[in-house]
Amino acid sequence: MISLFQSHAGEFLTGFGWTILSSILALIGSTILGTAFALMEVVPNRLANIIGRIYIEIVRNIPLLVITMFFYVVIANVIKISGFAAGTFGLTLYTSAFIAETVRAGINAVPKGQLEGAMSNGLSWWQGMRYVVLPQAFKLVIPPLGNQFINLIKNSSVLAFVAGLDLMYQANQISQTTFDTFGPFIIVGIFYLILTMPLSYYMRYLENRLEKKGGRA
Repeated sequence: MISLFQSHAGEFLTGFGWTILSSILALIGSTILGTAFALMEVVPNRLANIIGRIYIEIVRNIPLLVITMFFYVVIANVIKISGFAAGTFGLTLYTSAFIAETVRAGINAVPKGQLEGAMSNGLSWWQGMRYVVLPQAFKLVIPPLGNQFINLIKNSSVLAFVAGLDLMYQANQISQTTFDTFGPFIIVGIFYLILTMPLSYYMRYLENRLEKKGGRA
């Protein structure tokens, strides 16, 4: 496997770079989109509540590959879109539904008196949510959000199905040219461990630290 990596280092590193880029873009996009739909679920507006709930229930119950192929096949008939973009959009949309549920749970965990107190001091509902509730909610849901981020990185392998140039795509290409169906995927697995293991240990450290602070409080 060492010689395999040496002879195809360029392809593996290229895939590694595209995987990181897709994960970062999807992470930012899904966090923003997920938070927006979480707010739609709790805002005092019945129509917004219904729209938010419908979006979350539909997206999180459709396989990621189906959503990705929708962008790659259907949307591509309307506008020109690359496999990388299709995979990243699909990953963003899919992950946002799970982040929305996580953030909503965090908002509901914050005592209602916090928002009521903010509004009684002259803040609007949106201001109270932005400055008082959301900071506390995100602090409460850091561990589950970390798990979602780790899952996002692993799910980025869906780009391989739409020629997204990621690690799995490069492994498929290398295995087809070398007729080695074992080595390339072991190397790709190591790359994914390099990405996910530090994040996993950091989230565990952060969770323990928050628990200790809560215990002292």
